[in-house]
Amino acid sequence: MTLLTSTAVPHLPSTPLSIASANLAPISTPTPPSLPSPSLRTSSMEDPPSEIPHVIHLLTQSPPSLQRATIEKYFTPNASFTHPFCRTGSFEGSRWLIWCIYRWYKIVSPRIELGVDSVAYDSKNLILYVTINQIFQPFVLPHFLAPHVSLTTVLHLTKPPSTHRYLIRSQNDLYQVNEFVKFFSLFGVVSVGLFAFQFFVTLFCVLGAVLGWPVSWVEQNVIGGNRERSLGDAIKG
Repeated sequence: MTLLTSTAVPHLPSTPLSIASANLAPISTPTPPSLPSPSLRTSSMEDPPSEIPHVIHLLTQSPPSLQRATIEKYFTPNASFTHPFCRTGSFEGSRWLIWCIYRWYKIVSPRIELGVDSVAYDSKNLILYVTINQIFQPFVLPHFLAPHVSLTTVLHLTKPPSTHRYLIRSQNDLYQVNEFVKFFSLFGVVSVGLFAFQFFVTLFCVLGAVLGWPVSWVEQNVIGGNRERSLGDAIKG
């Protein structure tokens, strides 16, 4: 009989595997940089022509809190606002009315597409002339009915003594008649009617200029225009 002998297997020391015993340094995940939120870009308006487009976008396209901060920052407390449909006048605290107007403007049209076409600056009189185009999209109307209007905004500035900061003391939004009627001209009916009326008045002016040639002849040959003599002086000789 053959005896089967078992071969002893050498004992290997068991070492528990763990991240700590492997001496692995923890891997840190870099935090992605946060995107900048809309904010007041400058501490004050020191260069009105270059900074006013940013201010206008803040007024018309920013959240309520930033919109109000913009008005309080760039308008004087007694600033006035004039528009074909509303006005505030100028008195202490009238700036609050301007905030209400801009707030209602954003409530009626939460999303406004606006562009600044040009800026002209009268540095002597501290007046900014800004031409703007906008698509005013009331939430109750579909997009294809949203009026695309153009306007010129006239901003009168003031510069407090001993400071380089300019503030807005009045805003006057100027629309051609055919532009502001777009706000209530559903399907363009009023705009077409106004367009026809304006051409009719132009034809009336042509007719008046032709029939009124004797007046032009007297002005040219007798009076000599506004700068020389009045009609009374011409009659007296």
